[in-house]
Amino acid sequence: MIRMNGVVKRFSQQTVLSDVTFCVQKQEIFGLLGPSGAGKTTIINILTNQLQADGGSHGIDAAASETGLMLDEDGLYTRLSCVENLNVFADIYAIPRKKSLEALESVGLADAAKKPVNKLSRGMRQRLALARAILHSPKILFLDEPTSGLDPAAARGIHKLIHNLRDSGATVFLTTHNMDEAVKLCDNVALLHKGRIVEHGAPAEICERHSAMKTSPDLESVFIILTGVELE
Repeated sequence: MIRMNGVVKRFSQQTVLSDVTFCVQKQEIFGLLGPSGAGKTTIINILTNQLQADGGSHGIDAAASETGLMLDEDGLYTRLSCVENLNVFADIYAIPRKKSLEALESVGLADAAKKPVNKLSRGMRQRLALARAILHSPKILFLDEPTSGLDPAAARGIHKLIHNLRDSGATVFLTTHNMDEAVKLCDNVALLHKGRIVEHGAPAEICERHSAMKTSPDLESVFIILTGVELE
C-alpha cells in the first residue's frame, strides 16, 4: 500500500533523507520511529506529495481522496464548533454531513459536537483532528505524532481508535519517538536516525535480533545500541 525505494531528500546542501527504503502492507499499522529531526515528517510530506524527493521512487496505492492526514499542526478552525469543523470537510469531500456526527461519535466527542475548538483541551483537539482525518473513511491514514503531549489516558484512547481503524480495513502509517507506544500499536516499524533507516521489522523480531548485545532488550535500548542516541 505504501512504498519507498532509495529515496533521497536534500535541503540546500544538507541531506535529510538518504536511501530510505521500506514498504507497508494493506491493513497494517506501520511505525516510523526516531527522535525529533530524524526526518519522519519529511517522509510523510514526500509520500503525500507535499514535498518532492531528490532521488529514488515512492508511491501509495490510493488516490488523494482515499487518504487521511493528521499532522502535529492540526489546522482546526478555532472559532467554529467541532461539528462545524467537520462539516467544512464533509462538503469538500461531497459526503453527507451526518458523517460528521458519526466521526465525532467514533472518537468520543459526540457530547462536544457544538463546543468551539478554542474551548477544547489538547487531548480533545487531537481527537477532533483524528475525526477529520477519518471522516471520509480513507484507505490509508497518515498520523504524525498522534499522541504527542497527551496524558496516558488520552493516549490510550487514541491507541484504541487506531486499532479499530486497522481492524475496519485501513492501513495506518504513523510517526512517533515513543518506543513503548510503537510496541503497543505497530505490526512493523522502521528505526530512523539522521535520515537513514537503521533497522526495520516487527518490534519483537528486532529485539530478538539484538538480544546478544543486551539481555532482554526493548526497542528503545536497541535504538541506543544502533545509534548511540537516547530518544527524547
